[in-house]
Amino acid sequence: MKVFVAGATGVLGRQLVPQLVARGHAVVGMTRSQSKEGLVRGLGARPVVADALEPDAVAQAVASAEPDVIVHELTALSGDFDMRRIDRAFQATNRLRTDGTDHLLAAARVVGARRFVAQSYAGWPAARTGGPVKGEDAPFDPDPPEKLRAMLDAIRHLEAVVTGAGWVEGVVLRYGAFYGPGTTLSADPAAAHSAAVRKGRFPVVGDGAGIWSLIHIEDAAAATAIAVERGAPGIYNVVDDDPAPVRDWLPELARALGAKPPRRVPRWLGRLLAGEAATVMMTEVRGASNAKAKRELGWTLRYPSWRQGFAQGLG
Repeated sequence: MKVFVAGATGVLGRQLVPQLVARGHAVVGMTRSQSKEGLVRGLGARPVVADALEPDAVAQAVASAEPDVIVHELTALSGDFDMRRIDRAFQATNRLRTDGTDHLLAAARVVGARRFVAQSYAGWPAARTGGPVKGEDAPFDPDPPEKLRAMLDAIRHLEAVVTGAGWVEGVVLRYGAFYGPGTTLSADPAAAHSAAVRKGRFPVVGDGAGIWSLIHIEDAAAATAIAVERGAPGIYNVVDDDPAPVRDWLPELARALGAKPPRRVPRWLGRLLAGEAATVMMTEVRGASNAKAKRELGWTLRYPSWRQGFAQGLG
C-alpha cells in the first residue's frame, strides 16, 4: 500500500517508517523542514515538505502521494519544559491535534484514502475514579487540572473527528508514555527526563500512587504498523502489559540509568515545585489496558513490561 506519514522525522516516525518499508509499503514522509529531507530518505521514504498548519500545503503534499492510508504522528515537543507551564509547552501540539488533524482529514477525503491512523494519549486523560486500569470506553476526566484542560480538549477533538469520519476507517492509537531510543526516557545523556532522574530532579511526589502505562518506542511503532494494515475502526490503547505506580517504576528507571534512588517529597512541595498537573500525574492518574489492541490487532510486544525494557531496551 501507499502510506503517507505526517511526522515522519519525529520520535515515533523514525521507528515507524522503516517498519512500514520493511513490510512492503511505499511510504511518503512529511516533514516541515527541508533540512530533514535527507533523514526521511535515509528512513526509506520519499520526503515531502509541508507545514501541517497550512491547509493548502497539506493538500498538495497528500495529493502528490495519493496514499491509501494516512498516519498522523504530528507533535511539537522538545521534551525539556517546565511542568508548571505545561499548557504553554503543548500549545503547538494542541494545534496539530486540532487544525492539523482537520487539514489531514480534508486532504484524505479529497484523494480517497481508505484509512486514517492518528496518535492520541493514554497517560492521564481518563477519569481519576474507579479501578486503577482503564479500557478504551472509560470516560475522560471531567475535571482535569487547569493546565491540562486545553490539552484534553485537543485530544477530544482529534478522537472525535477521526472516529466520527464515516467516509474513512478512522483509527486512534492512545499511546502510553514512550521510553527507549530517541525518547526523553532513554540511556542518552541528553534525554531530558533521564537527565532529570540522574540529577535527582525527578522525585516521587506524595505517595507516588499515580498509575502510569508505559510503552517502548519500538513496540509503539510495531502496533502502529499493524494498525495501518488491519483492525476495525475505533480507539486502541497502545501500552505495555504492566501498568504501575510511579513509586514502583521510577526507582527502577533510576537503577537502570545508574542514578541514585529518586527523592521523595510531600504532595504540597511537589505542587509548589512542579504544579498541580505534575502532582496529579504522580499521585492520581489511572493506567490503561492493552487487551483490545492485543486481541484485535494481533499485536505482540518485544518488551511486555517496562521492567524488561528498562533493563534491555533503553538504548
